[in-house]
Amino acid sequence: MFSEKRGNVLHGVLLIALFSCSAFYIAEFQFIKQLSFSPLIVGIILGMLYANSLRNHLPETWVPGILFCTKQVLRAGIVLYGFKLTFQSVIAIGLPAILIDMVIVVLTILIGVWVGRLMKMDKDLALLTATGSAICGAAAVLAGTSASKTLGCGLSYCWSRSSFGSLWTTCM
Repeated sequence: MFSEKRGNVLHGVLLIALFSCSAFYIAEFQFIKQLSFSPLIVGIILGMLYANSLRNHLPETWVPGILFCTKQVLRAGIVLYGFKLTFQSVIAIGLPAILIDMVIVVLTILIGVWVGRLMKMDKDLALLTATGSAICGAAAVLAGTSASKTLGCGLSYCWSRSSFGSLWTTCM
């Protein structure tokens, strides 16, 4: 019925779907609501727990499905989320607000890269971290990895830094 390769991808996709549904379910707990944690934040925490505990205990054949979700599905989700923003809402905000937003994003990226240089960080790592801070956090870091050579612990650093920044902002 399914080829073996499609079956392997399906296992990983189903695991990520389970994590996603779990994040939405856990986000409805009263304690989590009081902390103002969104399903995105809960999902990031679940992903961090997975990466530090289960990752080495899952069948290797599930990896293609997990990678598919972290690349294609995540990018599609970011694009679809962007569709919530309409031209009418952008016009309603007005040109001065758009210009202020652009200046803040550009300055945050430039300052982040400059601080990364002061800290003697890898250029790609500093850029990913700055992008995560300037744009939308972990989603920007994960989307930006395709344009960067940063992999492994560098990517984990950027992602967790952006995630904890999002957590901090949410708690404040």
